[in-house]
Amino acid sequence: MKFLLLLWSLIAGAALAGQDEDFLAARDAFRAGDAAKLAIFAQRLQQTPLEVYISYYQLRMRLETVEPGVIRAYLARPDDTPLIDKMRAEWLRALGRKQQWELFDSEYPRLLAEDAELSCYALQSRLRSRQQAALHEARDLWLSGKDRPESCGTVFEAALAAGVITQQDIWQRLRLALEAGNVSLAKHLAGQLVGEREISPVALSRAMENPGRYLEQESPDGAGQRAVALFALQRLARQSPDLAARHWEKLALHFPESEQHYFLGWLAYEGARKHDPRASQWFREAGQAALNEQQSAWRVRAALRAQDWPDVLSAINAMSAAQRGETAWRYWQARALQALGRRAEAEKIFVPLSAEYDFYGQLASDELADTTVLSAPQTIYQPGKNDVAAVEALPGVRRALALYRMDLRTDAMREWIWVIRNFNDQELLAAAEIARRNEMYDRAINTAEKTVRVHDFSLRYLAPYRAALREHIQENSLEEAWVYGLMRQESRFVTSARSGVGAAGLMQVMPATARWIARKLGLKDYRESLIHQLDTNLKLGTFYMKNMLSSLDDSPVLASAAYNAGPGRARRWRAETPMEGAIYAESIPFNETRDYVKKVMSNTVYYARQFGDPPRSLKQRVGMITGKPGDSTLADDKSPGATQ
Repeated sequence: MKFLLLLWSLIAGAALAGQDEDFLAARDAFRAGDAAKLAIFAQRLQQTPLEVYISYYQLRMRLETVEPGVIRAYLARPDDTPLIDKMRAEWLRALGRKQQWELFDSEYPRLLAEDAELSCYALQSRLRSRQQAALHEARDLWLSGKDRPESCGTVFEAALAAGVITQQDIWQRLRLALEAGNVSLAKHLAGQLVGEREISPVALSRAMENPGRYLEQESPDGAGQRAVALFALQRLARQSPDLAARHWEKLALHFPESEQHYFLGWLAYEGARKHDPRASQWFREAGQAALNEQQSAWRVRAALRAQDWPDVLSAINAMSAAQRGETAWRYWQARALQALGRRAEAEKIFVPLSAEYDFYGQLASDELADTTVLSAPQTIYQPGKNDVAAVEALPGVRRALALYRMDLRTDAMREWIWVIRNFNDQELLAAAEIARRNEMYDRAINTAEKTVRVHDFSLRYLAPYRAALREHIQENSLEEAWVYGLMRQESRFVTSARSGVGAAGLMQVMPATARWIARKLGLKDYRESLIHQLDTNLKLGTFYMKNMLSSLDDSPVLASAAYNAGPGRARRWRAETPMEGAIYAESIPFNETRDYVKKVMSNTVYYARQFGDPPRSLKQRVGMITGKPGDSTLADDKSPGATQ
């Protein structure tokens, strides 16, 4: 019997290997435009889950000439793969370019993915029947600092000609473009302004290249000149809030009150991000200026760093209702209420927030009972054998597994995300278990995290490679839970993970950092290819964690920030006086690092519970961050960041 099972396994493995080889060859034929070769492999793969890809390749190669009925037949297939909607979008683009509006209009309502280019083609079609609403929708698309697709040009021109898009709208979009640093778009828009608002593209270039010199040489006398000067001031504030403030003192009286408030909102924002102690005062001086979400968030963070709880509460209350409902601001609102002696109001926020499983939910739970460690709910549901088999049999899951097996991770991830998008909690946990069994740890974690009512925290917080890590953790006297908390955030345990900036492996170590560590460890035979080897990657990463921890007050918050952004930045982000670790994390200027540190610390609590470690709350773990001891400590920053 065992022999038969082994034989069957070998035959099945050989069949899969042959299928994979055929698929990769078909993919290469598609990329090379070899329709004849592709047709050969199409025959071989006809009865496999990957057939839908081959049919897509064949249709895509003749999209401009194939009969509509053939494409519609493909689009009528079961909607269990993202390729169906992808083909629909590509066909709609072709129809829009050819202005074949009847076909376009019949298919466009079935499109699932949002697409600005196709939205504008749809508006073009509606303009044929002079639908006034289409012009107003075009205006909504217009009001953005981002470039818009070429298909939007026709509807924008129609809206401009009809007066739906006005000179004020052009002015507003130009300001949005300048705020986004999209100078090329701003220059294009400047050519559409007339009268006092007219702006020289040359002046915009000068203000971009050297804002300080521009402000010294030009006087902001008209509306157009003031707009360029505000752009120069914003760019200068991004470089140095102090320098921008000095220029502003000389120029402020040239601007009307509304523009003064507008710039002060930006100066306060850039100052807050640089941890300038004047930021809160600048926010107050901005008066009733309309702040965007980023500015509103940094107004709160500036008040937190100043430990000005009345200002924290005021800044949160000034947010939009949607932003105020985010977990971060609910938590800090409750903390402000508590600090101001309004404990009952604070508890009304803490109680529901404590039921959420993130950084702020954990902190809220700690505030309700300082001595009680947040405990993950007991596993309510584990999928049975039949449940797993039912999900595993789905064509989308089979395709995803095949694509992962061939290391086509991007296509596999798209298939996986598509197939689970409407799963209930039980199906999600069955899918997560399938991913775990196939060592697709990133998919297992991300899928298990989506559950709403029933959970399995052993899937959310997987802990593979424990045997391989044990020696390195002991050698560096590190807490296993923190190492896993960081690794989960770095790579989701994908050994082949590589970031856009070159960080590699489970611990996402940068090549330059790896060389620095190798010298420290005396690894004479180290070469860059070893960064991808599991044991070497773990050795380098854990040594770096220990190095950061030892040099940064044994604070895992500071060390986590340093691992992601470098030790120099982690030190500079401290205040002159001690502050809560949660406030330090909240006020990290880099969005990625701020999110990273919170998640690493939150992960650590869950892993510690899973590993049976002595209970410590998240509030205890983040602790207090000491103040800057002096400039001398900031000078010695020769160790690079691990992941940036």
